Formats: sequence, structure tokens, C-alpha cells
Amino acid sequence: MTRNRAHRTGTAVVLMGSLLALAACGGDGTGDDAGGDSDITVGLVQINQQALFFNEMNAGAQEAADEEGVDLTIFNANDDAATQNEAIANMVTQGFDALIVVAIDVEGIKPALAEAKEAGMAVVAVDAIVDDPNVDVQVGVDNHEAGTLIGDHVNAWIEETGTEANIGVVGALNSFIQNIRMDSFVEAVEGNGATITQTVDGENRQEAALAAAENMVTGQNDTSIVYATGEPALLGTVAAVRSQDAAERISVFGWDLTAEAISGIDDGFVEAVVQQDPRGEGVEAVRAAKTLVEGGTVESPIDVPVTIVTSENVDEFRSMFE
Repeated sequence: MTRNRAHRTGTAVVLMGSLLALAACGGDGTGDDAGGDSDITVGLVQINQQALFFNEMNAGAQEAADEEGVDLTIFNANDDAATQNEAIANMVTQGFDALIVVAIDVEGIKPALAEAKEAGMAVVAVDAIVDDPNVDVQVGVDNHEAGTLIGDHVNAWIEETGTEANIGVVGALNSFIQNIRMDSFVEAVEGNGATITQTVDGENRQEAALAAAENMVTGQNDTSIVYATGEPALLGTVAAVRSQDAAERISVFGWDLTAEAISGIDDGFVEAVVQQDPRGEGVEAVRAAKTLVEGGTVESPIDVPVTIVTSENVDEFRSMFE
């Protein structure tokens, strides 16, 4: 791939418009070119840097960039889809060679991706599936399949324990990915005879998820199982079960390990957590971007497998959170 671009050196990347600078891995509002003198410049437009999941993805991307000699800049959109689009436009202006994006709005981001592709950038979508011809490579988990997988796990657990199959869901209705995880899970458990007692919106924020989960726990006395569709939802749910002294009557299943989730597994009320490999996703995305910029081909999608973590295998993951 060849294109006209302005070669950039140094550490500051000043952008046009309302964005003063690209946000680096460590914070907001500052730019950072990790690769220094690299000829390949890659921008990673992230959803947020509050969730451990996204920070792990950033770390993997940086690790790969360092190993591959790629100049990587990471932008934190702080959960705002319009900010993501503006960041992409500014990366086009700055002459980046490749774009990696974790989309907030998989439809609304398409015009920005078309602009990036027209400018000659390689485009890699991570995690959120963006069904668009301007995406060269999709990296991540099959969220529909994984939602079904944890649903089947819950079905087997219900049959084994004899637990009443009344399930509440703490979701993030503003997240395309988490809605897929919710829908496939619900399809799996309802198909096995379970009842969804309530679905609440945690808004992909821990504080909102905590409030929503507490309302569910206190208002739905017949709910025996809670399914949380992402890290903030699971953190909020674990905290809500503890704050309402509900660990004896509610069992929790969800996505994305944290120290709090592991503590819940140890205490016996968190039964299973879908653990992704966000660091691996970051690594694969940067490697794919570099290959594309250099004119190579990459098979798509690049599937990164998940693991269901229970009390039986949780020890394998403890060191990640120490």
C-alpha cells in the first residue's frame, strides 16, 4: 500500500477541530507516538480507558507495536461515538497509514471508515463487528457464539443444581456488542425453559450498573440468577449482591474477569465468567494493520477464543489481577 502522508516524529500529535490532541494509553488529551521513528503510523481509536478490558487491549497493541517497530497512537473516545468519528477524521488529516477501531456505534462509524479508506488507510475493526466493505480485517470474539456458550453453561448448571430458572439480565443497551451477548444468551436459556424476570440497563458504566443491579436485587425476589453482559455490568452486579446481602439466593454469571469477580467466585456466588483475551486482540490488530500497510494479505475474521472461568480453573487467572 502506498499513499501520500506527512512523516511524523517526536511525541506530540496535535489534531484539528475540537480535539486538541490524541489521547495516549495513559490518559486523556495528550498524544504519544510510541514507535518514534517508525515509517508505519497506526491509530487505535478506543471506546474508553476506564474498563480493564480496553486497557488490556491497549497494552497488547503497544506490545505488538514495540515488537513490530510500528508508531502507535491510542485515542480514548470516552464512550462518545461522535468523538470517535472526529478522531478518525483527524487521523486522516494527519496522514496515518492504518486505523484500528473499537466501534461504539457500528453503523454511525461507517462514513468515517469510508473517509479513512478513501485516504488509503488500512482499516481494522476490533471487538465490535462492523459489517462494512471498508473494513479490511475484523479481530475479536464471536460474541453471538460466546453468548450462546455461556447460556448453555447456565442451562447445564441449572439442571445440575436444581436452581429455579428465573434470570435477570444486567446489560448495556447502548453497546452493540453487549446486546448481541444478551440476545444469544436469552435465546439459549429461554429455549431451555428459563424465564427472564427483568432486564436492566447498566449503560456500560459501573455506577449505573450498580444502581440498576441493586434495584433488580431488591425488587425481584424471585430472581435466582443474574447474567451481566460486560465488565461494568459484572462489577456492578457483584457489588450489588454484596451490598444487599443476596449471595445466598443469587448466583451470578457474566463477562470479563476482575479482582472483584474472582473474589465472588471464591465466595461461591459468582459461578462462571466469560473471559476474553483483549491483550491478544490488541496484538493481532496491530500485526494485521502492519501487514496490510506493507501490502500483505490477512485472512478475516481473526477469531480470538474465550474461556469460561469457574472455581475449577480460576487459579490460572489470579496473577492477572495481583
